[in-house]
Amino acid sequence: MRVLRVLVLLAVPWLAIAQPPFSPELQADAKVIYVDFWASWCGPCRRSFPWLNHMQAKYGEKGFTVIGVNVDPSREDAQLFLDKYPATFPLVYDPDGELATRYALQGMPSSILLGADGEELSRHIGFSEKHKDDYEQEIVRLLEAKQ
Repeated sequence: MRVLRVLVLLAVPWLAIAQPPFSPELQADAKVIYVDFWASWCGPCRRSFPWLNHMQAKYGEKGFTVIGVNVDPSREDAQLFLDKYPATFPLVYDPDGELATRYALQGMPSSILLGADGEELSRHIGFSEKHKDDYEQEIVRLLEAKQ
């Protein structure tokens, strides 16, 4: 019995990481989920939002979903950002940094690409206009691999 308890305790953290962290409604029909961590004070986030909107529109019907995760402690700060840089993709608020901690973020913005099962497929830190084509090629490659 003691061995079973140890195995369950060891398995629980792994199961928590492997399960997709978002509600089924946000992930409906998604094969690849692009989780974008952002904050109102993040300069590169201002440049990434139009691109993320475009990627969501371009690949959404192919099983691609962007989910933005705001890490601002104040939702009002996030809203001021969104008034200037609207999002056409779903947003989640993480003011206590639980998701940020779960994914061990090292910079802002950070993007983590997940499979529908929650498996991490890829990640990158930051956003650069000159790398947009590389990011898009990665999305296409991952979508094709999930066919």
